Amino acid sequence: MTRTEKLLAELIALPSVNPAFLPAGHPSAGEQRVAEFLAATAAQAGLEIEFQEVLPGRSNLIARLRPAQAIRRTILLAPHMDTVGADGTKFIPQRKNGRLHGRGACDTKGSVAAMLAALCDLARAKARPLETEIVFVGLIDEEHAQAGSRALVGQVSSLSPLFGKAGRRAAAGSVLAIVGEPTKLQVVTAHKGSLWLQLATRGQAAHGATPHLGQNAVHEMARVVDVLETSYAAQLRRRQHPLLGAATVNVGQIAGGTQPNIVPDRCVISIDRRTLPGETEAGVRREIKAFLGAKKLKVNLASAKLAPALPLATEVTLPLVQQFLQIGNQTKPVGVDYFCDAAVISAGGIPSVVFGPGDIAQAHTADEWISLAQLERAKDLLVRFFQSLP
Repeated sequence: MTRTEKLLAELIALPSVNPAFLPAGHPSAGEQRVAEFLAATAAQAGLEIEFQEVLPGRSNLIARLRPAQAIRRTILLAPHMDTVGADGTKFIPQRKNGRLHGRGACDTKGSVAAMLAALCDLARAKARPLETEIVFVGLIDEEHAQAGSRALVGQVSSLSPLFGKAGRRAAAGSVLAIVGEPTKLQVVTAHKGSLWLQLATRGQAAHGATPHLGQNAVHEMARVVDVLETSYAAQLRRRQHPLLGAATVNVGQIAGGTQPNIVPDRCVISIDRRTLPGETEAGVRREIKAFLGAKKLKVNLASAKLAPALPLATEVTLPLVQQFLQIGNQTKPVGVDYFCDAAVISAGGIPSVVFGPGDIAQAHTADEWISLAQLERAKDLLVRFFQSLP
């Protein structure tokens, strides 16, 4: 068993389910066990350790390898430590046919293991880059509200003197964040965002025996759902991004009425609108309202509880992005449909790409697994990238 595989197996065996998916006080909830274990592992390799408290009992872990000379560039490694839920058996790592099975194996404890193992190998070899600082940050809460990455960029200037203040773009050739997600070892420079909205229709209640005396809000909402899933979706398909394709809309929830013999006076749907780089929440809200208004459909729009997940678009020509692409012999970048912490970090001023072992098709599944060969290759590619830096 390699050091990277052993590390991943130990991480799987430490449940770190996002508390949003579990009852309060559940023994599998939270990332703190993983953060403390990673801190001990990193400290043994000689890395500098600190914790950034984000929420009560939940901290980002920061492990730092300083260069031998003055810091002229900084690489940020940023996988997340939380997972979605699973039954207890999924926290027992199982090795079968060149794969390691268990909750978090690819999303994203595989990235955590590959990134920290690469950094520890570099530290132990004493062959660190002369002018490049490498900072590993194990993030909390990616699977729910991205509180970890949002807190990180709020204090970004404390991570490196090259980052500057939050929201201010760092020098293009001096910093890069590599955000860990299962990309099958491809370097991803663009991903979609996600905006959740609630749409409500209003009607007039009446007795079910005399429905003509009321106005049925569910019936009105049925028209809204049909228009969103057909005409509006078709309009979105006509706008294409070169790496991401089209934006999408999905009506995921509907609720209306109280009982069969009452004409419902209110109906609510929740939609997931996947956004492209350049789209904003305000712009999407205006677009939907105008589109439905043109169809003579009246709705009230409200935001869902979660903050919007931002889309990502990182300039491919940045020197560090080009260098990372070349290490993996990748001729062009790719885009992905899902969102992650990369867009939050990028919006905080740090150019970001997404990279990691594993396939997103395995994420959140009942039998999550990762290829061990791909896990080792991820670690090796990162080491080679670090060693290519001055």
